[in-house]
Amino acid sequence: MKIGIVGLPNVGKSTLFNALTSARAESANYPFRTIDPNIGIVPVPDRRLDFLAGMYHPEKYTPATIEFVDIAGLVRGASRGEGLGNRFLSHIREVDAMAHVVRCFEDDNIIHVEGGVDPLRDVDTIDAELIFADMELLERRIDRVRKALKGDRTLGPELEFLENLMKKFDAGIPARAAGLDEAGMELLGDLPLLTLKPVIYVANIGEDDIGEPSDNPYYRSLQERAVAEGAGIVAVCAQVEAEVAELATDEKAAFLSELGITESGLDSLIGAGYSLLGLISFLTAGPKEVRAWTIKKGTKAPGAAGKIHSDFERGFIRAEVVAFEDLARAGSIAAAREAGLVRSEGKDYEIKDGDVVLFRFNV
Repeated sequence: MKIGIVGLPNVGKSTLFNALTSARAESANYPFRTIDPNIGIVPVPDRRLDFLAGMYHPEKYTPATIEFVDIAGLVRGASRGEGLGNRFLSHIREVDAMAHVVRCFEDDNIIHVEGGVDPLRDVDTIDAELIFADMELLERRIDRVRKALKGDRTLGPELEFLENLMKKFDAGIPARAAGLDEAGMELLGDLPLLTLKPVIYVANIGEDDIGEPSDNPYYRSLQERAVAEGAGIVAVCAQVEAEVAELATDEKAAFLSELGITESGLDSLIGAGYSLLGLISFLTAGPKEVRAWTIKKGTKAPGAAGKIHSDFERGFIRAEVVAFEDLARAGSIAAAREAGLVRSEGKDYEIKDGDVVLFRFNV
């Protein structure tokens, strides 16, 4: 999974990226400091994997990972090349989803490129630039279909669909909010629309709002926007998260407790990314390795086996499955078998989040 961190310049994107990855991306109090995208591979926190590691003491510990891309700030006019915008837009095309960082705190010492804090205006600014870029792509597609229609009248429904989508773009509606059904997605094919990408709004709040973001009117307005769009939203104080990232593991829990929260904003962001993209993790465990594998929700056992190795999918016989919570209560795989908690599942079984699986296959 690749998530692009986007937003206006100077809203905390690089600070957030630093906290996520400890990669020390350069950030500064003026626009366009980040020009080329910074990339960081981030392990997904998973208490289940930690528990299994304590059970098996494996030679190797391999968590699932997410790739975060710190994309330089977009500004009004980016779709026309303002602020090196076209270059930045091309970076967004390469990600699976966007984490849209929106400033939701006041601080006279930090410049805002639009002159003041207004989350909905900032979201509209970014959406407008992405829509303008999509309109260029869509217009070229419409022109091709119109020309082809002269020799193939069956393209009429496709042209009608594309023209209706263009009307929604004209009205400022991004593709992800345009109510596209399966047939519409099929007509779009591989057209790489930016506004079709799922979005998580990251409300960058002040330290005083940690644990109680709903007290912040800026956050509340952004939350209403996210709910209306069906987008994800998390509240994060990027500066505090950067401080937490500097702490040793055993110090982090105590620091978060002092703040009155049980989970860091970054963990919330990772969880929201999984949920938004319909992803789950299944686990494999043994003395050689404990590992988390990321798959789409609804993936059947042979497909999950293929995530490990294509031979596992081709030669799939069955999956021996135990739910993590059952295994944790039993205390060992042997005890789980004795209690009848390990199931034998066939090709039609859909892997569940937290399943601990052993695949049987023919070579």
